[in-house]
Amino acid sequence: MYFLYNILVLSTSFFLKIIAKFNKKINLFVEGRKQTFQKLTNVISKNDNVIWFHCASLGEFEQGRPILEKLKEDNPTYKIVLTFFSPSGYEVRKDYKLADVVCYLPLDTKLNARKFLDVVQPKLVVFVKYEFWPNILKELKNRSIKTILVSGIFRENQAFFKWYGGWIRKSLTAFNHFFVQDENSKTILNKINFTNVTVSGDTRFDRVYEITKQNNTLSFIEEFKDNKYTLVAGSTWKEDEELLINYINNEASESEKFIIAPHNINSEEIEKLKKSIHKKVVLFSEKENKKLADYQVFIIDTVGVLTKIYSYATIAYVGGGYTKTGVHNVLEPATFGIPIVIGPNYYKFNEAIDLVNNEACFVINDSEKLSVLLKKLFPLKDFREKAGNNALKYVIGKTGATTKILYYLKK
Repeated sequence: MYFLYNILVLSTSFFLKIIAKFNKKINLFVEGRKQTFQKLTNVISKNDNVIWFHCASLGEFEQGRPILEKLKEDNPTYKIVLTFFSPSGYEVRKDYKLADVVCYLPLDTKLNARKFLDVVQPKLVVFVKYEFWPNILKELKNRSIKTILVSGIFRENQAFFKWYGGWIRKSLTAFNHFFVQDENSKTILNKINFTNVTVSGDTRFDRVYEITKQNNTLSFIEEFKDNKYTLVAGSTWKEDEELLINYINNEASESEKFIIAPHNINSEEIEKLKKSIHKKVVLFSEKENKKLADYQVFIIDTVGVLTKIYSYATIAYVGGGYTKTGVHNVLEPATFGIPIVIGPNYYKFNEAIDLVNNEACFVINDSEKLSVLLKKLFPLKDFREKAGNNALKYVIGKTGATTKILYYLKK
């Protein structure tokens, strides 16, 4: 199986180069990796002490970020190498200031694994949540490099726990310790004889709670909101937007304001969204020299500001609940103590399930149910505050994973 895996990786590399000519995201994936080793050799020398963090994408970066920042604070002379697998993570965080090098992880070939570690020579490696690359992990073990997994989550349907998974199960022996999110992950790791496991929880809770202590001021949002009831819809997809548009056009009063931050900010799609709304609409890209308080709908056709915008929300709608992948990050609005509305596909996300069970998050299946819910939330301030308090209490109750992990690393 290990032999077949290596053949598959090499074949994938070949075909990706062809597909890249026709697909923008794959092109970023391929072209970005051509720069990896040059970036590393420009900054990393043999005498450097290096900590390497690897994240699949942006969400995993936010999970690993509290640990990265504390390690950098405690070890200012160490250099930080931050790698991403996905363009959606790398493109957003390629200029992250606390990392000395931000680059793509090379494809998992034997040669790339050896070459990468020859250059980086990390003293500590931190993998976030998942991303188990057999060649890289094998090389880490061969070199006895301290490697941990943080915010890990395991499920019985993963290959490690199947009868045919022995070959990839071996790669897990590279980890000195697993910090997992829940008891189930610990239990199933124990079943395959991994006892170096701690249930630490999810570091995302530390990250999102820390956000509330930062300066989240956005003057243009303050001007638009004008102290009015405001629904912030974040990471919305077409299905989410259709429901919201129906409510805005046909049900919303003039006292309600709406901020929509679409998942896809393609200019054509943004223009379609704008034209479909019959109320007065302004785009982020067109906001200059506009009297924003006069508008009822604000479309955010940029990235990087949604978290701060949530701090201005009276209620939040989090998109993705009508897609196959499921609802997006519900913790970002939850940490600001506001009620949350989501679509029906949320069962892969423990935090969403918990928030629903705690009556902090409300699930809608269609346009009619959204209208009924929003008409209930709008006039009932006490109801909103109770749901919002439930959300904040949940987040605070789940913090502390970063402290547990750092305690282990300092031993």
